[in-house]
Amino acid sequence: MKLILQFAAPLLVGNLLQQTYNMIDAAIVGRILGTNALAGVGASSSVQFLVLGFCLGTCAGFGVPAAKFFGAGKLQEMKNYVFNAMLLTVLLAVILTAICALGCPWILHILSVPEEIYGNAYQYLVIIFLGIPFTLLYNFLASILRSIGDSRTPFMFLAFSTALNIVLDLFCILVLKWGCAGAAAATITAQAISGILCLFYIRKKVKLLCLSRIDCRVSTRALKELVIMGVPMGLQFSITAIGSMVMQSANNGLGSVYVSGFTAGMKIKQFTICPFDAIATAVSVFCGQNLGAGKVDRIRRGLREGLVIAVLYGAVIGVVLIFGGRLLSMIFIGQNEAAVLEASAKYLRWQGYFFWCLGFLNVCRMTTQGLGYAGRAVFSGVMEMIARVAVGVIFVPRFGYTAVCFADMTAWISACAYIVPMCFSCIRKIPRGKRQGAEPAV
Repeated sequence: MKLILQFAAPLLVGNLLQQTYNMIDAAIVGRILGTNALAGVGASSSVQFLVLGFCLGTCAGFGVPAAKFFGAGKLQEMKNYVFNAMLLTVLLAVILTAICALGCPWILHILSVPEEIYGNAYQYLVIIFLGIPFTLLYNFLASILRSIGDSRTPFMFLAFSTALNIVLDLFCILVLKWGCAGAAAATITAQAISGILCLFYIRKKVKLLCLSRIDCRVSTRALKELVIMGVPMGLQFSITAIGSMVMQSANNGLGSVYVSGFTAGMKIKQFTICPFDAIATAVSVFCGQNLGAGKVDRIRRGLREGLVIAVLYGAVIGVVLIFGGRLLSMIFIGQNEAAVLEASAKYLRWQGYFFWCLGFLNVCRMTTQGLGYAGRAVFSGVMEMIARVAVGVIFVPRFGYTAVCFADMTAWISACAYIVPMCFSCIRKIPRGKRQGAEPAV
């Protein structure tokens, strides 16, 4: 537990800082530019999660083989996998940026964005998508550093860029008068700086990750295994986001009051979810390295203690969301916007009742991924998607915003019912005392 918490601590703070990017955007936009601008920033949050989540998940998956080789002491193979992962990341950046930036009008149409907030939503979304290469740069380098046990350095650079983002937000919105576009520009600039700082640090300080000419060779085997590990992890985030897109489209049709309330509630929920991601990533890296070393008992212990931490955290924060949701929503919404405040508080209350489920879901899913069972981890995302789509299509037309509020807990319970027993089943299949390579599991 001590090792997991030590590894997770800087990762946790880093995740919180990364969410702070979005929260600062939303708070400044909502307080200075008004609730319509806030709705414009939040109207496409689900599709941002779909695309940026795919980037984050894919980069995390690319780090899994590196962690296994590092744990097994096979450093030459690890470096070659890092090079091939870098090639895939560049290719992904080019493809995603082109498709997403050109497809913004179609995306906003699919999401049923109201006419009065369309302009703000388009400006914000297209700039965020143009920053995809910077998002990939930071998350790829951070994932590789974490795979060798360094979660502190990515956090340090992210902390600096977060402080910079606050300054840039205020400058672009208050001084340059760029509106929602300024909030997006500040975010991608700060993200770019954190990625560039990671790159310079690795070149100067981390000799273990400095590649020689012999390491820089294209390997079909490495590319295949990286795709098998990375793409399913990215799809896991994206598949979950597809269900969220259906929900957001249904919610956008309820009017700008509910769009604004939902946006504020989502920002708070995403912030409070960060510790789950940090704990789950720490447990995943811990289990991946011990898989490489063939230490099955430590894998079981790491999973068990990671679950205890995550579930206890979920129970405590659930109480906070139930009783303090309205107060937290006032970060983004003024007191005079009573209807929007109530919508946000209602959304957070429903999340709080089953927030502890995310402890089981995130830790078991990331551990299953870290052990090499990428396809099984993805299927839990499919379960979430199906649940959210069902609620959006069947229940939102009948029960309105109330159905939007209980969609998440329906998705969490559905995914937990599958991934928790599957995770323990995967651990039982690991042979004792045998060092593992990076070959993907079935």
